[in-house]
Amino acid sequence: MSELRPQSGDRQGPSGAGAAEPDPLAPLLSRVASGDREAFRQLYSASSAKLFGTALRMLGNRAESEEALQEVFVRIWTRAHRYDAGRARGMTWMIAVTRNHCIDRLRARPARTEDASALETLAAPGLSPEASAIASSEARRIADCFGQLEPDRAQAVRGAYLDGLSYEALSARFAVPVNTMRSWLRRGLMKLKDCLEA
Repeated sequence: MSELRPQSGDRQGPSGAGAAEPDPLAPLLSRVASGDREAFRQLYSASSAKLFGTALRMLGNRAESEEALQEVFVRIWTRAHRYDAGRARGMTWMIAVTRNHCIDRLRARPARTEDASALETLAAPGLSPEASAIASSEARRIADCFGQLEPDRAQAVRGAYLDGLSYEALSARFAVPVNTMRSWLRRGLMKLKDCLEA
C-alpha cells in the first residue's frame, strides 16, 4: 500500500464555526458521492490534517496512523453517498469514520489492558454495542474487497483516488493505453462498491 501522508493545507475545519455557518465540506462529499475525483482531492486537502491528528491521538504511532488515514479515505470515497448533511456536518461525519476505523485497529491488536482502556476512553460518545460491532468490521471489509481486485487494478485505484495520479501517469506506470486505464479504474470502483454494499 502506497503511503498517503496528510497535507498541511486547511487545518481549521468547521470546529470553530457557528451552527448557522455553511458547511464547506458537505457539497464536496455530495460531489464525491457522484464520483468526482477533483472534489475528492479537495476534500482530502481540506480534512486530512485533522483526520490524521485524530488517528495519531488514538493509535499513538505515526506510520500506522498514515496507513489508517489511507484506509479512511477509501471508505469515504466508497461510502460518501451515505452522508446526510441534515444530520451532521461533513467534518463531524469524517471524524466519526476515522474514530470507528481506529477503534477497529485497536481491537485487532493483541489483547492488552491499555488497549482495552483506550477503547473505553476513545469510543465515540453514545456509540451503541450494535453500532460499535458494525464499525469494527469496516476495515477488514475494505481490505477484503481490495483483495478481490487484481493486484495491478488495486494499485491503479489507489494511485488514482488516494495519490492523485493522472490517467496519463497511471497508463505510463502500468504500460497500458489511457482508455484501458480509464476502464480499469471504472470497473475497479464498481467492484469495490458492489463488494462493500453486499
